[in-house]
Amino acid sequence: MASLRDLGLSEYEARAYRALLRSGPTTAKELSRTSEVPMGRIYDVLNGLEQHRLVRSQAASRPKKYVAVEPDVGLDRLLEAKQRELDEQAEQYAETVETLTNDLEATAPVNGQFWTAAVGPEETLELLVERIDAADDSLHIVGGTPAAGLDLRNASGRIVDGLEAALARGVDVKLLVTPAVVANLPDDTIETYDARLSDHDNYAVRTHDTIEGTFTLIDGVEVCLEVPNPLDPQQAFAMIDLKDRSFAADVREVFQPRWEHADPLQLPKQH
Repeated sequence: MASLRDLGLSEYEARAYRALLRSGPTTAKELSRTSEVPMGRIYDVLNGLEQHRLVRSQAASRPKKYVAVEPDVGLDRLLEAKQRELDEQAEQYAETVETLTNDLEATAPVNGQFWTAAVGPEETLELLVERIDAADDSLHIVGGTPAAGLDLRNASGRIVDGLEAALARGVDVKLLVTPAVVANLPDDTIETYDARLSDHDNYAVRTHDTIEGTFTLIDGVEVCLEVPNPLDPQQAFAMIDLKDRSFAADVREVFQPRWEHADPLQLPKQH
């Protein structure tokens, strides 16, 4: 059940404010009685309500009287204060994350090797998005089959979000696909990629006839390889994420000449 305490008031402050709304202008002594706030606490409570800008006082009267501001005004003020508090907390958390990122930064051994795998379309997508989010320098994405677990059609929103964020932090993104992949995409998916990514100088997309498989080369040291379903090659079965500098270098040697001889993507004509 919603409570004024959810917006930052103490129990006594909430009681006093409600009592003031019922009573109209009243003295501290009378408010203590009607709100059941101890007399020894009532002035501290009224000071707190004044700081929240929920009451006004009539200092000229003897004894001094207090009146509550209207509920809609008072609640708006409490909401604004809570939003400021949350914004400050968010900034503090962001600073904490930045500090911890520097403290926890790990450097992989030059010849270190590690691999992991995800099985199933959802798990595959989660792994790919995670690794896109982890990129610091470059993303070379190859989609060689119409199914591409890259899933440009069904998961385009999440993929584009990840690529857009990567571009914003300075990651070089190159997307190389076959004409068959492009032909199997709806025009609106292609247009979404173009509208959100093409304005970035560090983004480029090309097409090439002779590429096979689907993979993502990350920072030149890590490769996400899609494994198609053997029962239905049009569906992704799994994805293997392999950190191996030697293997990544071999992948880049295959990618680079195809990229250099690829054609810029031709967008569908508008009707």
